[in-house]
Amino acid sequence: MTSTLRPVRVTETERRPGRWLALSVLVLAVLLVAVDATVLGLATPYISEDLHPSGTQLLWIGDVYSFAIAGLLVSMGSLGDRIGRKRVLLMGATAFGAVSVLNAYATGPGMMILARALLGVAGATLMPATLALIRNLFPDPRERSLAVGIWGATASAGTAVGPIVGGFLLEHFWWGSAFLINLPVMAVLVLVGLRTLPESRDPRPGPWDLPSVALSLVGMVTLVYAVKEAATHGPTWTALATGLAGAAGLYGFVHRQLTMPVPLLDVRLFRRRGFGGAVLADLLTVLGMSGLVFFLSQFLQLVQGRHPFEAGLAELPAAVGAVAAGLVAGRAARRFSVRAVVSGGLAAVGIALAVLTTAGATTGYPVLGAALLVVGVGAGFSFTVTADVILSSVPRERAGAASAVSETAYELGAALGIALLGSIVTGVYRDFTGPAGTPPGAHESLGAAVEASRDLPPQTAHALLDAARDSFTHGLHLASGAGAAVLLGTAVAAWFLLRGQKLESAD
Repeated sequence: MTSTLRPVRVTETERRPGRWLALSVLVLAVLLVAVDATVLGLATPYISEDLHPSGTQLLWIGDVYSFAIAGLLVSMGSLGDRIGRKRVLLMGATAFGAVSVLNAYATGPGMMILARALLGVAGATLMPATLALIRNLFPDPRERSLAVGIWGATASAGTAVGPIVGGFLLEHFWWGSAFLINLPVMAVLVLVGLRTLPESRDPRPGPWDLPSVALSLVGMVTLVYAVKEAATHGPTWTALATGLAGAAGLYGFVHRQLTMPVPLLDVRLFRRRGFGGAVLADLLTVLGMSGLVFFLSQFLQLVQGRHPFEAGLAELPAAVGAVAAGLVAGRAARRFSVRAVVSGGLAAVGIALAVLTTAGATTGYPVLGAALLVVGVGAGFSFTVTADVILSSVPRERAGAASAVSETAYELGAALGIALLGSIVTGVYRDFTGPAGTPPGAHESLGAAVEASRDLPPQTAHALLDAARDSFTHGLHLASGAGAAVLLGTAVAAWFLLRGQKLESAD
């Protein structure tokens, strides 16, 4: 089926004055979320050393944020359509900054998990609102493609700024300081956003249906929890029961949306192959990359022995590649085709992940840097074009709900990726055989093994670290290989699902 989107003529009077200044405020919100996500990965070894989480608790610290945000994105996107996207964005940014303080001063694994969950609730308000406001600020399709590219490039830049700034803070202060960098960004966003952002909402929104909100939240969270449990402990009765509960919740949500006159989410959008293909591509892409992203900082620090600041700089090529690709992705998709750009980008990421299955403690940085650069370029092309396709598929008054679907796919993919691929790394790591006298806690995480080695005789400590690092690296190789297979399969699927899809063009 070929897209029938028609060219749109946009007059100069429709181009809102100050729209580019308003965009700068929106990208601050994106920067806020991206920095927080990358800082967590860099701070994980220090959190492990200070809070002593178990391997399961460490995974929860990593993915509970994604669980919460995935369960609430659709609801918060629809709430912004109803009460105002600017209002929801600014309230969410304020809450995000406040909860960051709770993250910084967490005193135990349980408190850290709770703080990350609350941060997910606040984060669920930010991303849908930013994309929806871009849809309304930029009615001209070519300007909107550039704006979406800048939006995506800023998210990628945040993945570079986070490790570098976070690495500097971790070398000079305690790990909680890495979360406090959210506060100045939030303050600028709120103060400038109050004056520059226009308010927008759906003129005929209908009610904000609380049963739909509950079904979406329960269905998403329990389904992802079931996948996590099955990946960690096998097909247990608990995993089966929660999986069935999650499936029932999502079925109830979809059924309710089909019967409501004004649904929280128009699920009929998924009948459009371009929309559904773009959402599926986002979900599977993030799923395939998440295992590597979550454990890469630990590999650079605890296996290759880099300092936090150096590890942050080592991850810079991925962000540079994504920024460059995001800025030209819209032009490339119009010159060639949507499916060529998306499929080509995904295939490049898959090949780079396959190369990383050979990485080890002695692997030189040129190999790692080149692979990360390719990952960034491929992801930048793919994510930017799919976001543009999703926004172009809906009327601007429903932009919040459509943006929420896009971000839900991203966060759900992250949660599933950490649960599935992260469980591969954790499961392989726990099976390593250490020397006599190895403390039981050393098998919980690589950070715990490093800490335990400090209390052992030098020869025993050296043998423990060698065994732990080899096992962790082997698990990372398996996760990278699985991610490569997912990305290459997604590239093939996107080639067929996005056939004939085009970006809008202005007259």
